[in-house]
Amino acid sequence: QVQLVESGGGLVQAGGSLRLSCAASGRTYSVRTMGWFRQASGKERECVAAISWAGGITQYTDSVRGRFTISRDNSKNTVYLQMNSLKPEDTAIYYCAASRRTEVQTARNGYDYWGQGTQVTVSS
Repeated sequence: QVQLVESGGGLVQAGGSLRLSCAASGRTYSVRTMGWFRQASGKERECVAAISWAGGITQYTDSVRGRFTISRDNSKNTVYLQMNSLKPEDTAIYYCAASRRTEVQTARNGYDYWGQGTQVTVSS
């Protein structure tokens, strides 16, 4: 099993920035792709960003491309999501996810482990 713990969420004004972190523990040797998902109230959970094991391949949903940056530090078993120019529509619970698959995944069923989530609220 792999355990994921997110941190860094909070309340920020529109235009501000936040940096989310996700620390993995347990059988981390099995982890390849990692991703960040979000779920706003009444909406489906969507993949915001995903990153390959070595960090060379990243994918973003269109609504955050150019504003969010996903990165990872495998020596610390940690993945990050730097969020800039935040908008009220970015308000959601953000979840970290880990996959045993080498190919970068953006679908929920491509991930094997999930964190508990961290709330991000952007005020207008």
